[in-house]
Amino acid sequence: MFVLFKRILKLISKNVIGWRIRVVLLRCAGYRIGVNTYIGEDFLIIDEPEDKGMVTLGDRVAIAPRVTLVTSSYANFSRIRKDAGEKHAEIIVEDDAWIGTGAIVLPGVTIGSCAVVAAGAVVTKNVEPFTIVVGIPATPHGKIILSDGISTTAE
Repeated sequence: MFVLFKRILKLISKNVIGWRIRVVLLRCAGYRIGVNTYIGEDFLIIDEPEDKGMVTLGDRVAIAPRVTLVTSSYANFSRIRKDAGEKHAEIIVEDDAWIGTGAIVLPGVTIGSCAVVAAGAVVTKNVEPFTIVVGIPATPHGKIILSDGISTTAE
């Protein structure tokens, strides 16, 4: 029953008007989402219906429209499935991170606190806190220094 309920909630949340409603629906579907987290339209989580707790979004995370998080990936019914392998792993987006429009985050990735993922980036590896990543695959492009001078760079 949970599997069907989760699928319905994900489908409704994808295009529902209002990010607050989207967040509530996704929490009801079993995803961990912090306070004041914004989730844009067309947000997709690609996972197994029976998976629980594979996505964690921290506080004040900003997710632009059309972002895709992939926690489960395999070749379905293809003959190459047993040779290509499967990947099932949690995705964690820590507090204050920002994921740009159309970005894709692959299984097992942690996006650090105050990190920025550029629009269209494909994130295949962990992103360090306060780091800006761009491209396919996403690579570091710079550091974030907050107006109060806080960053992870120690000198």
